[in-house]
Amino acid sequence: MADYPDKKKWEELATKELRGEPVESLDWMTAEGIKVKPLYTAEDLEGLDSINTLPGYSPFVRGPRATMYAGRPWTIRQYAGFSTAKESNAFYRSCLAAGQKGLSVAFDLATHRGYDSDHPRVIGDVGKAGVAVDTVEDMKILFDEIPLDQMSVSMTMNGAVLPILAGYIVTAEEQGVSRDKLTGTIQNDILKEYLTRNTYIYPPEPSMRIVADIIEYCAKYIPKYNSVSISGYHMMEAGANSVQQVAFTLADGLEYVKAALDRRLDIDDFAPRLSFFFGIGMNFFMEIAMLRAARYLWADEISKFGPKNPRSMMLRTHCQTSGWSLTQQDPYNNIIRTTLECLSAVLGGTQSLHTNSFNEALALPTEFSSRIARNTQIIVQEESQICRVVDPLGGSYYVEALTSAVVREAKKIMEEVEELGGMAKAIESGMPKRCIEESATRRQARIDQGEETIVGVNKYLIDEEPSGEILKVSDEIRKEQIARLKKIKKSRDSDAVHKALDTITNCAKSGGNLLEVCIPAVKARATVGEITQSLEKVFGRYTATTQSISGVYVSAFKDREKIDSIRKRTDEFMKREGRRPRILVAKMGQDGHDRGSRVVATAFADFGFDVDISPMFQTPGDVAKMAVENDVHVVGVSTLAAGHKTLVPQLMYALKEEGGADITVIIGGIVPHGDFDFLYSKGVKAVFVPGTSMIDSANLVMDALDK
Repeated sequence: MADYPDKKKWEELATKELRGEPVESLDWMTAEGIKVKPLYTAEDLEGLDSINTLPGYSPFVRGPRATMYAGRPWTIRQYAGFSTAKESNAFYRSCLAAGQKGLSVAFDLATHRGYDSDHPRVIGDVGKAGVAVDTVEDMKILFDEIPLDQMSVSMTMNGAVLPILAGYIVTAEEQGVSRDKLTGTIQNDILKEYLTRNTYIYPPEPSMRIVADIIEYCAKYIPKYNSVSISGYHMMEAGANSVQQVAFTLADGLEYVKAALDRRLDIDDFAPRLSFFFGIGMNFFMEIAMLRAARYLWADEISKFGPKNPRSMMLRTHCQTSGWSLTQQDPYNNIIRTTLECLSAVLGGTQSLHTNSFNEALALPTEFSSRIARNTQIIVQEESQICRVVDPLGGSYYVEALTSAVVREAKKIMEEVEELGGMAKAIESGMPKRCIEESATRRQARIDQGEETIVGVNKYLIDEEPSGEILKVSDEIRKEQIARLKKIKKSRDSDAVHKALDTITNCAKSGGNLLEVCIPAVKARATVGEITQSLEKVFGRYTATTQSISGVYVSAFKDREKIDSIRKRTDEFMKREGRRPRILVAKMGQDGHDRGSRVVATAFADFGFDVDISPMFQTPGDVAKMAVENDVHVVGVSTLAAGHKTLVPQLMYALKEEGGADITVIIGGIVPHGDFDFLYSKGVKAVFVPGTSMIDSANLVMDALDK
């Protein structure tokens, strides 16, 4: 029998190995503020009430199902959609033939924001970052030869959720599938849109009414369908750490529970059909602990409502590997990153999973990169043998202690949200958005100074430009969609459409279930834009206030010499020009992802720039007018949705028309290297890809201004 030493003897040995340094020097502080020790033992699990549970039993720390993957592996999904419904349908069918088990539909930004493809505000967005859907005819093509009574379909839709879900129901009926047979999920999580993703349409109050209407309708008529997918993924992508992702996501969920209970629904009528969606990053064990902690906390919170069905307390989740962790530099490294994130999600106990394609930091995924992403899951599922054991990490000293720490820290944030009056009130106060933006900025500072390693970005760099096939969506797609729209409008019964749209407007005014009245309008071939406008007449279209934070980047950046150097340059510019360099950070088109633009605005303000931030969803003309009126030196365009080749030339033209031809234009975001020369030929002075240091980008901007 081996003689195992006690913990004190281990500390003595470790101290010797560290040549006299204290063992505490091995401690590590995570981004969440959780202290991680170099050694965990049984002592660290004393008093934890979560470690003696079994899978399938509340609080479900070890998984919502008793047998987990030993009984049924997680569902392999692929979040996809681009161009037209016809092209997306062909892609879906090829994925299903190659081993994918469920569909996750990505709609384009025009659809998300409730605009038809012929609307002038979406000229650069149609079919670019998802599939364009204007009417139920597009939806029917999208699911052609895909039996909806046999296929679980997840749809990421929030702002325009009513016409899209109604379109799905009508598509199924016209396939011969009754609504009670439908399985899958509609995201329908509008609160996180005001926090991070920004594809909202209406103000918060009527938006919450829409969520409750859908929960109510699905509970009555689509009992197998998940009426809300409460999403932390977009919070993670916006910069939330794992504790924030858990806390704010569950707080959103509780807000939806309260909204449903206000409709006099019983908790057991709808809670079993609530699902979640978490993002999985590169802190391997933290992501595992996050999913375990989320299940524990949700069971604890729902138990307060007195459910009789244990499934009401069961947190079931889809997961997606991080898009933000993907790098444009040395992109094949992303295959390894996604594999690690996939394994982390699985060991954490996800019910379904999407793995991102390695080239998504360059452009839309190709068929080749999508196959690798899908096969990553298949290989882990069928070759690694991890599905043979239920919760293989259960009882791990480190994982259990980390789970407990996430529970403890997330509870603190959830209590703060509750003190503010719940998540809706907290969002109005700006607290969650501010916390997430500060987290994103601190992380960027850690990466820029090398405290957090990103291989190929701030360590082990190579000089080669990324190569490989890039998927590009032609602007001709918009013309095709407009032609289809004209044809449908010409052939439909206009009187029936107008009558159905009036019914929707009256329902919005006087009450009633909005999903129920949208279904006849969709059957009559009303468009997504028309249904949206009929609701806008009552609810209006929401415009968020633009705020920025300051001091966060510089407080997290320890290399004072680099900070002082860039500040010296901006100070010298002020002495020479009589004012500080002024930059307008702008988002054009319907892309709502603003992590990059927010971090840039914060960092540049800390460097000594005067910073203006445009409202979201601007046209090139809007941005040009604001730039000239604010007398800026630089316009910094943030782009993530493949509209840059359309929108940036329009911006350059608009600046000339407004008398701002001398304003320097730079662009940052997901821009393929093959597009650089095109943008330079249009007058763009610099292009910054994901991973560019804030210090480096600021110096390059100053180089352009000093010429």
